[in-house]
Amino acid sequence: MSASPITEYDPFPERFARTLVAALDERDGHTRKHSDRVAMLAVALGRRCSLDSGELRQLGIAALMHDIGKIGIPDSVLLKPEGLTEDEWEIMQTHSVRGERIILSIEADGMPDVARIVRHHHEHFNGSGYPDNIAGESIPVMARILSVVDSYDAIAMPRPYHASRNHDEVIAILEAERGGKHDPYLLDHFLGCLDNQ
Repeated sequence: MSASPITEYDPFPERFARTLVAALDERDGHTRKHSDRVAMLAVALGRRCSLDSGELRQLGIAALMHDIGKIGIPDSVLLKPEGLTEDEWEIMQTHSVRGERIILSIEADGMPDVARIVRHHHEHFNGSGYPDNIAGESIPVMARILSVVDSYDAIAMPRPYHASRNHDEVIAILEAERGGKHDPYLLDHFLGCLDNQ
C-alpha cells in the first residue's frame, strides 16, 4: 500500500514541482516569483482555515504548479504585452486543464488531488469561471483558496498590461469580486491574514 502525504513525508513532489516551475520560468520570467508568493499566501490562508498538514502540503504544491499549464501556451499569447483577443483568451484559459494533465503524469501520492485543485483554480464562486463553470461549494475548497490568493498577487504585482497597485486598490478590487469570483467566507479569512501581517 502506498503511503499518503498525511502519514509520511516524501520530498519528491515538491522537488518535481519546483523543477517544472523553473522550466516555465525560462519562458515567462515573472512566473516563478508569482508561484512562490502564491504558495506562501495559500498555505497561510489554509492554516487560517484549519487545513490539516496533508491538505496544506497538497495546497502548497498546487499553488507552486497552478500556472504550469502555461508551458503549453504559444508565446504569441503567453507573452503578449497588451490585452488578449477573444480567441487568444480562449487559448489562455486552457492552461488550467493543461496543468491538470501535466500533474496527473507525476507518479506520487496526492497528485490527483493536486491536479484537481489546479484544474479548478479559475472557477468562480458564481459559476462564471472556467474550465467547468462549477459554482459555490462544488468548487474544491483548496481551489477556492488558490483563486483568492492568485487574484491578490496578480492584481498587486505589475504585469505588462497593468501597473502595480497599492494595498487599498487591491482590496477594493477583491471586495468587488466578493460572491462573484470569490467565496465570501474565504475572502474574509484572507483579509484577516493580510491584517495580521
